[in-house]
Amino acid sequence: MDSDDDIPNLVETTFQPVPVTVITGHLGAGKTTLLNYILTEQHAKKIAVILNEFGEGSALESTMAMNEEGKLFEEWIELRNGCLCCSVKDIGVKAIENLMTKRGKFDYILLETTGLADPGPIISMFWLDKDLGSDIYLDGVVTLIDATNGTRTLKEGLQDGLNASVRQAALADIIILNKIDVASISTVEELKNLIRSLNSSAVVLETSYSKVNLDNILDLAAYSNVSEDRIKSITESMSMMSVKPHIEESISTITIEPGIVPRKALEKFYERALWNNELQSKCGKPTEIFRSKGIINVGSEFVSVQSVYQIYDVEFFKKDENEGLTSVLIFIGRHLDEDTLRELLNNCILNYSS
Repeated sequence: MDSDDDIPNLVETTFQPVPVTVITGHLGAGKTTLLNYILTEQHAKKIAVILNEFGEGSALESTMAMNEEGKLFEEWIELRNGCLCCSVKDIGVKAIENLMTKRGKFDYILLETTGLADPGPIISMFWLDKDLGSDIYLDGVVTLIDATNGTRTLKEGLQDGLNASVRQAALADIIILNKIDVASISTVEELKNLIRSLNSSAVVLETSYSKVNLDNILDLAAYSNVSEDRIKSITESMSMMSVKPHIEESISTITIEPGIVPRKALEKFYERALWNNELQSKCGKPTEIFRSKGIINVGSEFVSVQSVYQIYDVEFFKKDENEGLTSVLIFIGRHLDEDTLRELLNNCILNYSS
């Protein structure tokens, strides 16, 4: 018998890209409690959690291997509920590449940032990283805020030159108001108003002890496409705000409906706004776009557009032909001015329509 007949054909295993959710929040907001819950409860989900820091007395510390000096090994531990856990010093590409050697053992990745971290660079790194594009995709950003102390923390952040806590709220897709059981109704309402003034596009959830329905924070596809329903929900909620919260005018959410914008003009607008810093506020202070999202009629079709800091992406948007859909752009940022945004966009339409 020919020896080749004895060799079976090898079937190459194919894997779908794994969604990555960034978990962020100020110190004491409940990130560790949330991750403890995910890693110890029976929820029938296979989740890999990359921990960037351990709080003292964490229930997870006893499950992690220690070296002779009492420091945590950077290795993956498989827990009883089927989840994987690792503590790392660097939450960059290296940690994900290490995790991918265990591919097939998990369906989701949760990545924790430090309480003092601006999530913007992390989002940018995982959103459009070509080296990781076939393995993972950024699913969304979840920010935890202490329901009692959140208003004070955010106001201090606004006075302190936009510290990490403000950017964590402004860049979030989901905001979890934690410890809601010990906060007064008036305190929570004040915090919600402040959050709406910083980021009216985020979905706000209320919880105690960081216990959330994981279906509400996973599979968001926040960076894979722009949801038509979500865009409508944001614009409707903003139009219903008869009086905008007068808390801090430097950070705001602005919505414009520009009509038809040729694709080349749209891309030039983002290049000039994000790369060339051509937006100037009326107050003379520097303008900064943290995040934007929208659906735009480019003439022959609709496209979805998103940006985080200096990175933007434009993709074909599949819409129901029976639905009446108009162009909408939503911006979250610092010292934004609607007239200035419209002026730059109209200039691009005038000069880059062909």
